[in-house]
Amino acid sequence: MTTYLLAGGGTAGHVNPLLAVADGLRSRDAEASVLVLGTAEGLESRLVPARGYELLVVDKVPFPRRPDAQAARFPLRFRRAVAQVRDHIRAHGVDVVVGFGGYASAPAYVAARRERIPFVVHEANARPGLANVLGARRAAATGVAFAGTPLRGGEVVGMPLRREVIELDRAAVRDEAAAHFGLDAARPVLLVFGGSLGAQRLNDALADSWGDVLAAGWQLLHVTGERSDLADPGVPGYALVRYVDRMDLAFALADLIVSRSGAATVSEISALGIPALYVPYSVGNGEQRLNAATAVAAGAAKLLDDATFDGDAVRRIVLPLLGDPDRLAAMSAAASTVGTRSGTENLIALVDRALASV
Repeated sequence: MTTYLLAGGGTAGHVNPLLAVADGLRSRDAEASVLVLGTAEGLESRLVPARGYELLVVDKVPFPRRPDAQAARFPLRFRRAVAQVRDHIRAHGVDVVVGFGGYASAPAYVAARRERIPFVVHEANARPGLANVLGARRAAATGVAFAGTPLRGGEVVGMPLRREVIELDRAAVRDEAAAHFGLDAARPVLLVFGGSLGAQRLNDALADSWGDVLAAGWQLLHVTGERSDLADPGVPGYALVRYVDRMDLAFALADLIVSRSGAATVSEISALGIPALYVPYSVGNGEQRLNAATAVAAGAAKLLDDATFDGDAVRRIVLPLLGDPDRLAAMSAAASTVGTRSGTENLIALVDRALASV
């Protein structure tokens, strides 16, 4: 029986692909032991046990960004974290480590190397995090979600996706999706969302332009985020919701999407062949713009600037696209060339290869 240790967490961007791979390993071999390494503070502390996996805890040790007291304590704290992971590896007879980035991954990579077991790296973003940059230097294999990700030995495997997305038949459930959101399955739908917390820029732009979208003959499914106080106008054809727990149904209904471009979002939209207009989040290190680059280059999507995205931009850029079904069809076809639903299987194949090389 093979024992896998999947390391990562902190954010949904790390936890969701980790859980997709865990589910893939479990469904392939019910006898396999799948363990997860994470911190007590991260999202994994709630999501991993809820999914039925054992969470092994390691101290959260951020890489120091400046020479201060925290930096002075870092070497000792990191050595302690590595020792914790080594204890977990020995206690559970771990055969291979798979890291997805985040605080748990860096000590996991070092511990695996010192215990002389292979480890595999997966990077979800087009601009990799520091833990994976360092890990890829000694990894048995490295998988990336996007072509051009600058990691040593990186192989494009795509993103391990949620099962409900992988198995989604958009046409088959469109009627169900329309009923779920109170929309008409026979009319096209523009889906706008900005992540679980929403996006104020997108919300403001659609608050100023939703009437124009409806006047163009389209319906609008607008996911505002739970913190939004945007008022629902209560008009037919405009479904305003704070949060969606069935994102698969939202995707099934979407004929065009306007959204941020997180790695998972871009991967899911491309895998489903949905044309998109991405408005990358302007805060951070620019990874959202890079995440969308492959889809944009293929003609599956277009990038819009966050600073200038407003109601006028919707009227100037989005509305002409709503009236151009041929271009939307071409974008959808292009998306199918850059997206994949087999990211989980592709990454597991790398893990198998790493184990076979031992």
